[in-house]
Amino acid sequence: MVIRYIAYIFLIFAFVSCKNISEKSITNSRPGKNEMADLNRYLVQKDRERIQNYIERKNLKMTESPTGLWYLILKEGAGANFTDSDKVILDYECSLLDGTKCYSSKKLGLKELILGRSEMEPGLNEGLRMLKPGAEAIFIMPAFLAYGLIGDGKMIPSRAIIVYNVNILQTQ
Repeated sequence: MVIRYIAYIFLIFAFVSCKNISEKSITNSRPGKNEMADLNRYLVQKDRERIQNYIERKNLKMTESPTGLWYLILKEGAGANFTDSDKVILDYECSLLDGTKCYSSKKLGLKELILGRSEMEPGLNEGLRMLKPGAEAIFIMPAFLAYGLIGDGKMIPSRAIIVYNVNILQTQ
């Protein structure tokens, strides 16, 4: 009876000790806020370098917005820039930085969006607001302005940089 009692105490002690060790190792292995911020800055900088290399290879004269969206307006449109609630119909092609085609209006039909209301990539929403009816442009969106850490679960992988070629066909 005494041996059973000692064995139970030993098992309980061993279980509690292992649990404390594993909790400490899990807690200590999590990066802190500063480490996460540093990692995020590093990833954003690496994406920026990849975009700049792409722009140089393609010999494009692009501009970077304060948010990190790269754009080149190929054809100025006419009228006023788009604002919230404007309905925009566009011919488009979406590809990855390596040239892999993801989506296009040729395969999926024209894209109809209502600015500020339709679910779309933040970078596309920002870029379309720079345009006027009839405009054509190229947008390069880092992951944080496109599909982020997860991707879209279909054609766009996680942390992908997206290139959009857009042609505004119609507005309402």
